[in-house]
Amino acid sequence: MCMYGYARISRPTQNIDRQIRNIKQAFPNAVIVQEVYTGTEIDRREWNKLIKKIKAGDTIVFDSVSRMSRNAAEGFETYEALYQKGVELVFLKEPHINTGTYKATLESAVPMTGTTVDLILEGVNRYLMALAKEQIRLAFEQAEKEVSDLHQRTKEGIETARLNGKQIGQVPGAKLTTKKSKAAKQIILEHSKDFGGTLSDKDVMKLAGISRNTFYTYKAQLRGAGA
Repeated sequence: MCMYGYARISRPTQNIDRQIRNIKQAFPNAVIVQEVYTGTEIDRREWNKLIKKIKAGDTIVFDSVSRMSRNAAEGFETYEALYQKGVELVFLKEPHINTGTYKATLESAVPMTGTTVDLILEGVNRYLMALAKEQIRLAFEQAEKEVSDLHQRTKEGIETARLNGKQIGQVPGAKLTTKKSKAAKQIILEHSKDFGGTLSDKDVMKLAGISRNTFYTYKAQLRGAGA
């Protein structure tokens, strides 16, 4: 039996470390599968690989139900398919819909008595099963709604800032300055032969840890600044 932790972020700029840390804290031996995936992409490569190799008795741990699926209908369908396959699903933030909890609910069905009371007990059992499924469905719907609400709030915030005259994003033509670029430019100024140093372009690139294109871009900017 294998235990996997599935961590997913929606954009490359997001940090996946929190999800991994939470999973590892609860299940130190979990093998982490991580992926950058957006709602516009159809193919979740790492998830699909995991689904193909997962087998009965294996476990998949998620930081939250939203990491399994951003679409409620798809998430509920996948949940049921994996449950029927015998795969354990664990949601750290929504433990009430773990497959173990779901299974316990179904197995807690009131035993029949062989009397007319069974008509009532059968109804009770059907209700328990329906209730368990409804909780799972609602959890996925809530996760989808939270993502949708977040996108809407972000969109409204950007629009409000724009209407108030605030600059959204980088000013066209502006140069983005980072700590890394500052450090690289300082190395170029100190060591490049073009600025009185002793190192060749190739050696300066290695020393600064930057690509050829970035190096020549920075050098052009430095020449322009000194003109």
